[in-house]
Amino acid sequence: MREYTVPAVTEPPTGSLSDAVWANASAYPDTAVFSRRAGAGWADVSAAEFAAQVTGVAKGLIAAGVKHGERVALLSPTRYEWTLVDYAIWSIGAATVPIYETSSPSQVQWILSDSEAVVAVVENATHGAVIESARAEAPALQEVWQIEAGAVDQLIELGRDVSDADFDKRRSAVAPGDLATLIYTSGTTGRPKGCRLTHGNFAAELEPAVKILDDLFDTNGASTLLFLPLAHVFARIIQVGCVLKRVKVAHSPDVKNLVADLGEVKPTFILSVPRVFEKVYNSAHQKAHAGGKGKIFDAAADTAIAYSQAQDKGGASFGLKAKHALFDRLVFSKLRAVLGGQVQYAVSGGAPLGDKLGHFFRGIGVPVLEGYGLTETTAAVSVNLPDDIRIGTVGRPLPGVTVAVADDGELLFKGGQVMQGYWKNDEATAGAIDAEGWFHTGDLGEFDVDGFIKITGRKKEILVTAGGKNVAPTVLEDQIRLHPLVSQCMVVGDGKPFIAALITIDPENIVPWATERGKPTDPAALTEDAELIAEIQKAVDEANGSVSKAEAIRKFQILPIDWTQESGELSLKLSLRRHIVMANHEADVEALYTK
Repeated sequence: MREYTVPAVTEPPTGSLSDAVWANASAYPDTAVFSRRAGAGWADVSAAEFAAQVTGVAKGLIAAGVKHGERVALLSPTRYEWTLVDYAIWSIGAATVPIYETSSPSQVQWILSDSEAVVAVVENATHGAVIESARAEAPALQEVWQIEAGAVDQLIELGRDVSDADFDKRRSAVAPGDLATLIYTSGTTGRPKGCRLTHGNFAAELEPAVKILDDLFDTNGASTLLFLPLAHVFARIIQVGCVLKRVKVAHSPDVKNLVADLGEVKPTFILSVPRVFEKVYNSAHQKAHAGGKGKIFDAAADTAIAYSQAQDKGGASFGLKAKHALFDRLVFSKLRAVLGGQVQYAVSGGAPLGDKLGHFFRGIGVPVLEGYGLTETTAAVSVNLPDDIRIGTVGRPLPGVTVAVADDGELLFKGGQVMQGYWKNDEATAGAIDAEGWFHTGDLGEFDVDGFIKITGRKKEILVTAGGKNVAPTVLEDQIRLHPLVSQCMVVGDGKPFIAALITIDPENIVPWATERGKPTDPAALTEDAELIAEIQKAVDEANGSVSKAEAIRKFQILPIDWTQESGELSLKLSLRRHIVMANHEADVEALYTK
């Protein structure tokens, strides 16, 4: 079994995640560490103000009877109060149990019951009603506070009689080995499992990460806008890193307002998942073509990609530099403006980004630092660095992390950020972390002589055709989704005579395309449209060019409606939940092989 280790650069962690709050308040009391929505604008929150608010909410939790090690549920979209409550929970040695706002009542019921949460903080009355409906199965649950009904002020008032000495005693008792959070994985089958992550797990991840990513975290005036769910470990780890390094954080709870929020906050870096980068590219492409500027955009995109590729081969030629400078004025600057105009880097995780998008965004002046990790590894175990990017890979292991490839191609990791195990589920823990301490990711991959890791597929998602050919579906799907008219694609063919695909249409980008051609704009009316089929066939043909004939898509079906989180067909990080798509479209799949 091949292994690659990056030596540790920091000492073993001490203290707790909340220590940074009081360190900042003591040494940098007036530094703005958050920017929160205030009416039509934004208001800064200083390090001293944040520490005071965390203290007040924490005292309220103490007064409510929350003890060291007990669990507190937190159900809300990404917002300032989410972060505030999270740190208050940590400061008294309790553990946060994040619940996605899109979780079904049955999922909420299971998480509350399994975690034995003693209190909960939710955003609004709707969330409160979901929590209340689960009370019968969650006997440990006591109080529930609503953010929109004044939860923060209520908790601060509740804790008025808790002394500073009592609070400091609780805070100083928190150690690296204490449970910081239970994050329930969405999973593809069965009930969600709670990943046990300690303060030490977060520290093992962050302390080396902020050192090697100093271009993000140590830049003068560094800031970010969090819009991914804080219930997900990816956004959460960035939150903690920002607090640790006093990077100003703003929150955008509704992606419908994202472009406006980016323009107002003007972050220096952002984090997102590949689907968002795909949408940015596809929307720009479609808007340009609908406005009669398609040739200019296509030439600009080709130039951006070529310019990025040249960075890996000694640099761009004089002619390419000149073309790049021209398109920077005409196109690239406008795309950067959509991201707020100040973004220097983007961080991507959750799924493969793809070479084309990686080169495109680096070429327009927004390098995407692609990384890899899971909830079970407290987010990233590897990442590309600003001065050491290899597009198409997820970077090298973080300091203190060892990667290995098992005989069957599965990626294995060791490191201080690997979880302590699944909550009350020893059987699942044993299936994920072997006797030698290797965490089995379920992903297939490889690494080169320099340690750069490439993800090649998902172990459980490999399709085996009737002819015995192994096919990694994501290679094809990632490329097809780059077509501006495509929203989602799922490759099928397990046990079948050939590879095929189900494809959904982007409901926004189809409108200008269809209007220009005098066609109906509802995708449901276009599933058999010859011109649309021909357009999608181009995307399929291009994707097929990257695989062997046996792996190529022979047939596809355009579906009348898109897949969404609400339908359960997309996960919270916008990746396919294949078993649900297959169950919902069994007849469509069979039709591909019988018609």
